[in-house]
Amino acid sequence: MLNYLWINIVQTALRGLPFPTRTGLIPIGNPGRNSPVFLTCNFRLTVERVKRSLKGMDAWLLVANSRGINVWCAATGGKFTHHDVISILKTSGIEAQVDHRRVVLPQLAATGIEPRIVREKTGWHCLWGPVYAQDIPAFVRQNFHKTREQSRVRFSLSQRLEMAVMWAFPFHVISALILLFVWPGAILPLTLLLWGLSLGIFLAFPWLERWLNPQKKGMKFSSYTVLFDLSRLPLILWGAFLAGTLLVMTWQGTFTWSHFGHWALASFAIVLLLSIDLMGSTPTYKSGLHEDRFYTVELDLERCKGAGFCEQVCPRDVYVVDHRHKTASQPRKDLCVQCGACIVQCPFDALRFRTPDGDTIEPETIRTYKLNLLGQRAARI
Repeated sequence: MLNYLWINIVQTALRGLPFPTRTGLIPIGNPGRNSPVFLTCNFRLTVERVKRSLKGMDAWLLVANSRGINVWCAATGGKFTHHDVISILKTSGIEAQVDHRRVVLPQLAATGIEPRIVREKTGWHCLWGPVYAQDIPAFVRQNFHKTREQSRVRFSLSQRLEMAVMWAFPFHVISALILLFVWPGAILPLTLLLWGLSLGIFLAFPWLERWLNPQKKGMKFSSYTVLFDLSRLPLILWGAFLAGTLLVMTWQGTFTWSHFGHWALASFAIVLLLSIDLMGSTPTYKSGLHEDRFYTVELDLERCKGAGFCEQVCPRDVYVVDHRHKTASQPRKDLCVQCGACIVQCPFDALRFRTPDGDTIEPETIRTYKLNLLGQRAARI
């Protein structure tokens, strides 16, 4: 328990960095030849949470190489693909341990893993599990069927707290080390501002998101990428900090415009750091650094056969499949985060990206080229 808490605390604070753990096969409980097989990435925090969710079950857990990155980021960036799944299935020894050939994959890996290729190369049939590890027990009780809620990403209070810590901790350490040599007296108030801003932004996110605009280009360093996403809440909190600073200086009799200006510039730098990519810090919006956020997912009804893979892998519950008439629709298209999972998974190539200029980006391009660190499709797998 203490080890689990320690891993959660440390890796939550530093979750922006890769934290790889060993790949391989992990028995959970007392698994047998008919026990279910689950697969996850080798980001240590994810592995520990999946193991905790499987506690009390008899199952096999495969840990595949994602370069120590979490599932969604690794799959979207081409670091966690069907090649990694094929590799772990062939090298882990799992085939000698079970009589069946079914493996449950994390749903958020659907941007990078093609089950069709896994089956062709290994004979294993892939099932898409729930978005969150905590829903795995219910998923198993439901005979390995997901509810719509289990397929949907959320931005719960606990997740928002994690993101606040992820942003505040590294910036707090870096700024404290710098200020230690140039302005020691500013460490405490700016640390309080940094943590206050982070907690304020993410705890108030349900109220804040009404002002987020995924289509905004803002200040750019390329034709697509947003440099800063300054929204009202950070600026309001910054203004409150400046007002408090002014009151304290006036009360202490230490106010000078030069002194106040130093505080204003230092605190504004922190506001900028925390506002680099607010949307990308959430699972419910596309990153402001991703060019795909300007695209729409176009459904070709003539090609659509109602297979339902889009509905299974969409993290925002955009799709509804009419199995009777064998067709899909997008009644909640405005919720789309342009992750491309539906495009990758459609066996009939009935989905594609449409750019603002009217051009189309075909499924094979989405399957072949993943997003690099600048949010452009240039990372070939």
